[in-house]
Amino acid sequence: MIKPEWLRKRAERGGEALAVRALLRRTGLATVCEEARCPNLGECFSKKTATFMILGEKCSRNCGFCAVTPGKHLPSPDPAEPENVARAAAELKLSHVVITSVTRDDLEDGGAVHFAKTVEAVRDALPEASIEVLTPDFLGKTEDINTVIVSAPDVYNHNMETVPELYKKVRPAASYKRSLSLLELVKQTAPSMLTKSGIMLGLGETEEQVGRVMDDLANIGCDALTIGQYLRPALNALPVAEYVRPEVFERLKDLGESKGIKHVFSGPYVRSSYHAGEVFKASIV
Repeated sequence: MIKPEWLRKRAERGGEALAVRALLRRTGLATVCEEARCPNLGECFSKKTATFMILGEKCSRNCGFCAVTPGKHLPSPDPAEPENVARAAAELKLSHVVITSVTRDDLEDGGAVHFAKTVEAVRDALPEASIEVLTPDFLGKTEDINTVIVSAPDVYNHNMETVPELYKKVRPAASYKRSLSLLELVKQTAPSMLTKSGIMLGLGETEEQVGRVMDDLANIGCDALTIGQYLRPALNALPVAEYVRPEVFERLKDLGESKGIKHVFSGPYVRSSYHAGEVFKASIV
């Protein structure tokens, strides 16, 4: 399927992007920008922003939409990683730091303590910066989710990714109800913490199905929703079922906000952590 004109994004290169790559190589850090082959990588790196991906570069799950390498024998979390993330964030002078991870079902706590340590290290290094976590579902374990909540990130993000009707194909090891319950738990436990989620379009969903996901998110008080176009990151990933027109994204933005989600950021190139700092600022106004 040939990409339409509105999805032909020019690659951005330059000294700042090279500097970010050099910093990541020097510190041994991974980013979801690179591992997930994000189409916004060049733009974000050129602006000296990046989304740090902790807990290794291989995932214990194998979702149909993702380019991150799955694996069974995964390394133990690097005890130096939280401080390395903090140092890199400080060197980049980030005002909003986004921390995500692969899914680590092989770990007893799913990596929750490592997440919390990373949040705390970043806060010590950059006390004025806001911090956003984009976590896996921790198999729905309340104690592990609470471990991350207690570290007090400013934003707790967990992606629904798609409509429940497509979970078996898109997220076979995940559960729609489990992900929704995670976001509900965060809002109930820490009402002032901003909750955020994201979905992809173009996997075969209908607008009616997307509307029902919006209803579910609004009912649990989710503050922000990102909606973007799924782009096939690798040949072994799911094919694109549809390139959704920009006006549909605009219509869905209006629909989501009419349903009670405070902030809906919708567009072909929107991603969970794309312009996350601007999303955060808009959400606290």
